[in-house]
Amino acid sequence: MTPVTRQEVLGLYRKIFRIAKKWQSASGQIEETIKEKEYIKNEAKTLFQKNKNVTDPKLIKQCIEECEARIEIGLHYNIPYPRPIHLPPMGLAHKQGRTLRHQEKLRKISKPIYLKSHDEVS
Repeated sequence: MTPVTRQEVLGLYRKIFRIAKKWQSASGQIEETIKEKEYIKNEAKTLFQKNKNVTDPKLIKQCIEECEARIEIGLHYNIPYPRPIHLPPMGLAHKQGRTLRHQEKLRKISKPIYLKSHDEVS
């Protein structure tokens, strides 16, 4: 990891914890706020620990983009949890040759960047 990339990653890590410190839930309830703050901290720790040993520059860039996207979406919608995608069960398959493998491949390709690591951790 280059020093510039390292600084960028550490900056994102600090940014997440600053956001968690200031976080207010949409409902305004103290219990919800505490729960969401803990979720933000635990999710950040888990994902950063999981990706600690990543050395491929392309994969590091993808992780950084996912982190930035999740931060922006969380702040915009005021929810710390990843927004689910809703696809009909066979909505991506072609009319002929509806195989399960092809369907799973299309779902994986269509998954937004902010959800790439969500299924692996949760």
